[in-house]
Formats: sequence, C-alpha cells, structure tokens
Amino acid sequence: MKRSIRDLVNLEGKRVFLRTDFNLPMDNAGRITDTTRLISELPTIRFLVERGARVIICSHLGRPKGFDFRLSLWPISLILMKYFPGKVSFAHKVVGDEVKKQVECMSNGSILLLENVRFYKEETENDPEFSKELASLADIYVNDAFGVIHRKHASTYGVARLLPNAIGFLVENELNIITNALKNPQQPFIAIFGGAKVEDKISAILNILKTADIILVGGAMAYSFMMAKNQTIGRSFSSLNSVTIAKQILEEAQKAGKRIVLPVDHIAYMYGDKKRKTFVTEVLSGEMVGCDIGPKTIKLFSEEIGKAKQVIWNGPLGMYEEPKFQKGTFEIAKIIGHSTAYSIVGGGDSASAVKQAHCLRMINHVSTGGGATLKLMGGESLPGIEVIQEKSV
Repeated sequence: MKRSIRDLVNLEGKRVFLRTDFNLPMDNAGRITDTTRLISELPTIRFLVERGARVIICSHLGRPKGFDFRLSLWPISLILMKYFPGKVSFAHKVVGDEVKKQVECMSNGSILLLENVRFYKEETENDPEFSKELASLADIYVNDAFGVIHRKHASTYGVARLLPNAIGFLVENELNIITNALKNPQQPFIAIFGGAKVEDKISAILNILKTADIILVGGAMAYSFMMAKNQTIGRSFSSLNSVTIAKQILEEAQKAGKRIVLPVDHIAYMYGDKKRKTFVTEVLSGEMVGCDIGPKTIKLFSEEIGKAKQVIWNGPLGMYEEPKFQKGTFEIAKIIGHSTAYSIVGGGDSASAVKQAHCLRMINHVSTGGGATLKLMGGESLPGIEVIQEKSV
C-alpha cells in the first residue's frame, strides 16, 4: 500500500511540493467554466495548510508550446484565494532564483501557486536537471493529480524520486474505489464502453472482462465491433485496426462466457447531407452515417442496467457534443443515475455528459481521470504511483 498524506507527520514549517491537476475547462474567451477538479483537490490542500506546511502547488493547464498567457495559472490563483483568503500568492515562473526567494518568504500555512509547468518543455521530457530544480524547492513531495498519474513527467515522476513522498486524498480515493470495484465487484456487474477508438480501451475492456458479467458497447467503437461480426455500418467511422482489436475482444469474451451487447438501432444521417437530417434505422448501409444509439438500444441497455448491482461507464455513446446526437448518452446517464446499482463513471466526456444530464449527484463516483482511469481499469502501470514509497508497517 502506498504512503498517504495522512501518514506524514511534523509538517509544521515543511515545504511541501504538491502536484495537483488544475487542468480546468475553459470557453473560447479563456474563462474557466468548471472548477470541479480544483474543488476535488481542496481536502489535500486544506490538510497541509491546517498543519502549518508551506504548500508549493504545481499544475499544468492545456498543452502549451512554450509560454502562452491564455494558459497561465494566474486566474486559478484567484479562485484559490476565495477558499484560502490571505494565504495564496502566485509565482510567474516555476524554477529560478525568483521562485526560490518567494519560497523562502513563505509563512507556515501559506500557499504558493507556480506558473503552468508545461510552459517548460523539460516537464514532459522528464528532464533530470529540471526535476532537480523543482525538488530543490521542497522537503516533501505529494501527488494528488490523478488525471496525470499515468504520465512520466518531471513533476509527476522525476521530482517524486528525489524527495520523501506520498499520495494525496484524491489519488488515494480514486485508487481505492476503482481497484476495489474491479477486484471485488458487486454482481451482476455491467461495464459500458463508448467513445471513438477501441484501441484506446483494449486493456481496460480485456481486464474488465475478467470480472464483468456483460459489456455494453456504444459510440463510434460499436461500429468496429459490428464490422467484426460482419454487420454493415454504411459510412460510419471505423478502421481496420479497430476491427482487428474488436475481433480479439469478441473472441476473448466468447472464451470467458461473457456477453458483449451491441446497438440494435441507430440515429443516423446520410453522408453529404450538410443539414444532417436524422432518422432511426436498424441497419446501417450505403451512405448512412451512424452517430448515436437509437430508442430500441436505449431500452435494451436500460433493461440490462436495471439488473445490475454495479455499473462502470467510460465513453459517450454517440456524438454527444452535437445536440441532435445527445439523447443516447444523456438517457443512459439518467438511467445509471436512477438505478440502484453502485455506479462509477470515468473519462472526461462521460463525466461531462453526467453533469449536463443533471444527474452528477446520483452517481456514486465520478472519476477525475481520463487516460489515468482507463489505465487503472486496464491494470496497467501508473508511473506516478509506482514512484511513491510504500507505507511503513
């Protein structure tokens, strides 16, 4: 078991390098539209502040190529100030003498938010010298950035190797909930997978096949499974590689005696139709483009979910970013929310859909990770976890 923040003692006056995930969504004007991820980090920050630590927060925002004022963490420092009045200051850089002076001037129980760490290319390169510079700012390292726990970057891996370390409450909670749900599921256990590429989710699907009773498949990846079963998909999205992987998954499911349930009808439009006039069809052929699950599929999936005691969902079931293709994803979100099953939703799109469908509070656990959640579901290694010290007995 990895060492947790709760195992750290004598934090008074200690400099704690806290890696968080403040990669918050923004609109076209650069305004932050959702602070859920930041709020989920507050228990860890509050724990450190209340114990008199000097909290140096490091995060990224977006994928900048060098400095980009539109992706500065300055606006996030203003949000933090609302939760910790009089305790938050901002560093316009991440490393260097100026930052070191700011750290030296910190008082116990104060917070220093560093600028966007991805403004430095050395971050994603896991540069050893950059890691040393970051580590020189602190006495202890805490990782509470579950969304990037699968990245082998300087701030998630390199620094952790150089300091006594631990995981924060958010990471600890994510690991415990998802791992326990996969190892000791409540049966019947249903997994729902959507999204575009089956390649991105093969490990998760194959791993979940070991304990799940049924897997429901929607989204664009469903068309690859349909092709693998020699069904026509018209002009719907797929690829040769996706179909090959889908065949492999279907074969594994058959060996394990598990059911994979595919859509039985679709919301589609005709290729080339600029207005994308939609219609319902049970067979995708010719110039048809499938973009959402149809009413019969919603009913079928609903019946299966109704029998479950545990549901894990990852990936939208259609092109939900377009209003005319939202119904399938939103209806399934509501069905899961209103079911009696223990529910876990993982992935940014699925979490966003649950929120837009106004059933966020009805889901037992909404994971803050995207790729990290998938890798954890797939039983893959997470560099940001591997580097954390084991808890002493």
